[in-house]
Amino acid sequence: MKKKTLFLSAVAALTLQSGFTSCSSDDNATGNQVNIDNVVADDASALALVNGVYSHWQPLSSSFSFIIELNSNKLISFEGEEGEAGPVNSRFEQEPTTWYQVKIFNHLLLGVAQNNENIVTLNNSLAAGKITQEGYNAAVGKAKFLRALAYLKLVQLWGEVPVFTENGGSTTERKSIDEVFNQIVSDFTDAESLLKNYNGDPRIPSKQAAQGLLARTYLVWGDNPLTQSQVAAIANTQTDPAFTKTDSRLEKAVEYADKVINSHLLALDPDYNKLWGREYESNKRGTNEHLFTIAHDGDAYDEQGNHQTHCSWTFPYQNGENGRGYKQNHTEVADDDLYDDWYAEQPTDKRLAETYFTSVVNPEDGKTYHYYSPVYTPINGKGVDQSYDNSENLEITQNSVDRIEIRYAEVLLIKAEALVQLGRNSEAAEPFNQLRTRAGIATVDPAVGPTFDEIKREWDYEFTYEQFSVLNSYRWKNLIASVKEVQHYKHFADDWQTSLGQTYTADQATYFGKVHTHLKAKFNNVRGKHYRQPIPTGLSKEDLGISQNPGY
Repeated sequence: MKKKTLFLSAVAALTLQSGFTSCSSDDNATGNQVNIDNVVADDASALALVNGVYSHWQPLSSSFSFIIELNSNKLISFEGEEGEAGPVNSRFEQEPTTWYQVKIFNHLLLGVAQNNENIVTLNNSLAAGKITQEGYNAAVGKAKFLRALAYLKLVQLWGEVPVFTENGGSTTERKSIDEVFNQIVSDFTDAESLLKNYNGDPRIPSKQAAQGLLARTYLVWGDNPLTQSQVAAIANTQTDPAFTKTDSRLEKAVEYADKVINSHLLALDPDYNKLWGREYESNKRGTNEHLFTIAHDGDAYDEQGNHQTHCSWTFPYQNGENGRGYKQNHTEVADDDLYDDWYAEQPTDKRLAETYFTSVVNPEDGKTYHYYSPVYTPINGKGVDQSYDNSENLEITQNSVDRIEIRYAEVLLIKAEALVQLGRNSEAAEPFNQLRTRAGIATVDPAVGPTFDEIKREWDYEFTYEQFSVLNSYRWKNLIASVKEVQHYKHFADDWQTSLGQTYTADQATYFGKVHTHLKAKFNNVRGKHYRQPIPTGLSKEDLGISQNPGY
């Protein structure tokens, strides 16, 4: 207990060190931090105790994209100067001091430590008769759910990490991949048994949310995450490792996906483009696709508003057209090819227009603004709130859209992928075709089912910019090959400005010159070491005492 408490106290104190601005902001208060002497008086205060952990999740909602999407072929960043954390991740130049790695790693471990203390307090409160069994179940179920989710993020991005719980453990000794996953499964399984059924509010962890995340966990684990030694063997090369899998874990992924499906409590929203935006969050449409979300009420109300909208749409309608100047968003679609390739493959896919905006009408002046070279690159549509009148202009100042952690569509695709990996392709057709039917594109033959390549592409069609890109590349062992796809993009070639036969203004040439620089850097810099993120420093740049990942 002493080591855990000291870790919590020392690291939590560091959150006081920084204020917050824009996408790289951090929370500047720790009013919800837990003290071992807190007294839980009743069920309501028990739940309030656990809810304090969200102070570590809310600052991360947009930050995950600055690793998971920027470390891919799909996104680049012009957030601030080129030496700042967004552009550094965009170019695969991250280091132990890079802010997004520091922020995410530390806050996830802070959340784990706080959950541990909460569980001890709740155990004592139940024994003392201060809370009911129902209150205990709700509070401890949520604590274990959030701890499991934190460890799942940690193991996917950093590999072997320390595992410490209310029962002990080191905060510096890295545990094996299997030990970390065993803890995740244990916590999610406990949460499944303790939590109530999904009631239509995705902000509340539910039995089905735990089952859906168990399906994700087993899919990730089933694709045999690389060990430290395997990463070390390729750390300085541009060679992807071989893809391997463990069928017994993939079977469990199917089992848990089926639990969610067979509950009949979740469904696909019939209108794909109504999944994002302030007016669509928290299941306001009553369609039950959002399975678990991180609540946000805006910068002024929670630990940090969700800056997804702000980062994708930093300077609305200032893209060089209509005499409005020329600004660069904090995150940018890597190049036109991402839109072009999808359009060539599936021109009627309803998801395309929501994922990539190539033109937007400004409700303030009625003019159409184009986002396609030589004017600009497409806009990440999922990061632009379109849910209420003039929302695309207003939401960037409020940052109040909830972050979707898991939705029912993922459960369907997890099942389909696991079945395909198991060689049961025809069984995968039914969940797979549900996604394609909603998208308005051709389904696959039920007698044949989708191929593995079709499954991989469906992840792009359905979930681009939803914080899956690099994590899927880690699973499929194609990180380097997928990043090197940028060599085919329009603005990759050194002679892009003349070979494309387009005329650029000075501002446009500067902008696409930066696009070119980032694409070249991705291609040249990606290495096997990038199957892991660097173990970062603490929030005040101190050494956390955890051994470094290979190559950093």
